[in-house]
Amino acid sequence: MDAFADDARVLAGGSEGAAALRSLTGVVFDALEAGAARRGGPLPSGGPAAVAERVRAVLGESRDGRAAGVLPEEGTGAVEALSSLVGLAAEGAADPADPLCAAHLHCPPLAVAAAADLSASVLNPSMDSWDQAPAASELEASVCRALAGLLYGGRGGVDGGPDALVTTGGTESNQLGVLLAREASGPGVRVVCGANAHHSVPRAAWLLGLPEPVRVPAPRGVLEPAGLRGALESLGARAPGAPVLVVATAGTTDTGAIDPLDGLADVVREFDVRSRSGGGGGVRLHVDAAYGGMLLFSGGLRARLSGLERADSVTLDLHKLGWQPVAAGLFAVPDGRALRPLDHRADYLNADDDTAAGLPDLLGRSLRTTRRPDVLKVAVTLRALGRAGVGALVDRTCGVASRLAALVEADPRLELFGPPALSTVLFRPVGADAEAVAAVRRRLLGEGRAVLGRAAVSREGGGAAEGAGCGGLWLKATLLNPHAGEGDLRALLGLVLDALPSSAVRDAAGPVPAASARPLSASRSGTPPPPRVPAAPVPPSAPSAAAGPANVITPVTASSSARSPRS
Repeated sequence: MDAFADDARVLAGGSEGAAALRSLTGVVFDALEAGAARRGGPLPSGGPAAVAERVRAVLGESRDGRAAGVLPEEGTGAVEALSSLVGLAAEGAADPADPLCAAHLHCPPLAVAAAADLSASVLNPSMDSWDQAPAASELEASVCRALAGLLYGGRGGVDGGPDALVTTGGTESNQLGVLLAREASGPGVRVVCGANAHHSVPRAAWLLGLPEPVRVPAPRGVLEPAGLRGALESLGARAPGAPVLVVATAGTTDTGAIDPLDGLADVVREFDVRSRSGGGGGVRLHVDAAYGGMLLFSGGLRARLSGLERADSVTLDLHKLGWQPVAAGLFAVPDGRALRPLDHRADYLNADDDTAAGLPDLLGRSLRTTRRPDVLKVAVTLRALGRAGVGALVDRTCGVASRLAALVEADPRLELFGPPALSTVLFRPVGADAEAVAAVRRRLLGEGRAVLGRAAVSREGGGAAEGAGCGGLWLKATLLNPHAGEGDLRALLGLVLDALPSSAVRDAAGPVPAASARPLSASRSGTPPPPRVPAAPVPPSAPSAAAGPANVITPVTASSSARSPRS
């Protein structure tokens, strides 16, 4: 490493940047690899206190934080800073590429997408004016129209056809849906959503000064047409003629459930006609498909989204079931003219005479001003894989979830909440109450063995387990690694059973080994697997070249066939 490459003042772009980056990216890759090796699993062990202590140690800070490790008087140089801090971040990361890291809608990014994201950082276009992002802005427009067209049909267009905006994710997209409904219908618009709706929906209403949304009970985990009908009838009686925005969900965060979109769209259109014929403000439909929207790419699973194309607006995230680095959200509409309320003027960015002279106006393409070209990684991924390649990854990932559900159902020591709608599987040890379920999750987190989520949901009417006092708390496996194998899934279930204290089990169909009987340190390689069941079909990766080398998740973790224990 020469002094030039270690000079932290060298710019990433221009004539000198590439040479420096070639050397520095090697340092980064070495630090990522070393940090992952020190971590040795999906999560650092020891919990928050141990991680904080390690960060302080690397920064050279004392416990009271008085040392100057974060901002030294004299810098340490590019190589040392990258080695120490990237290595620290990798060692202390929750690695979504590890099949045992399955708590959240936190995907492992494809290597090709991460590489494209690096180029976006190097070029650093800002997407608020054409003269800062000439090619990137045109690429964004093309990708947005193409994805909106995939959703709504047709080729799209600048005016009068499907279009979309790039967002930071579901929260921003849902806020846009509520905002455009308010702009189209007036400040009196009422939001109606299911009890299963994402928390960003009521938050958007609050941010925009709207009344608290009407929350429709969803006892089966989805917003039902009958329930929506009753809510609209009741709201119409209380506030005749008030405009309404109905928000449906295609892929809840707790279970992955998809609302019956076609049936809901029927109800929305019926009440829209009724409202407008009586001089009211009408009824609109927004669908939060941040999780489930990527089923659009799957020939076999797309039908689960039937009715999505009837929505007035749709939220879609590619950093969930699309394997993009954060952030990669989309807000789509069937007619690009619906986005015009977002138009905004700032003379230094989109002066009227510049726009009249033909310079594209980008300021109305987002609520943000400065924003990075997140579309570049999406465009590269779509070109590398094609629709069929992305669809194959979606199919395979949902197949992994089906396989885990089959393993849970076949094991008498475990209880399955229900068949997965997408790639989320809820389960728990038989007889484990809410306190025991939470303890299992926290123990696995604390020892860095597995990362599982939690979901407090009950079956419709309460099943036998709920009636016996188990409560509605479940372990949640959100599976987003399409390459997870059966060995990974069996290891995950073995870890859960090992972590369950025997005193927490009231009744089980088979013996549940106590945690002390089989130390967790051996679980990843030596735990006897649950009973073997016939393999559920898992769709293979698409054999075409487009779905080949690009189907690489980064970083690479231990293989599914032989997972080494933490040292």
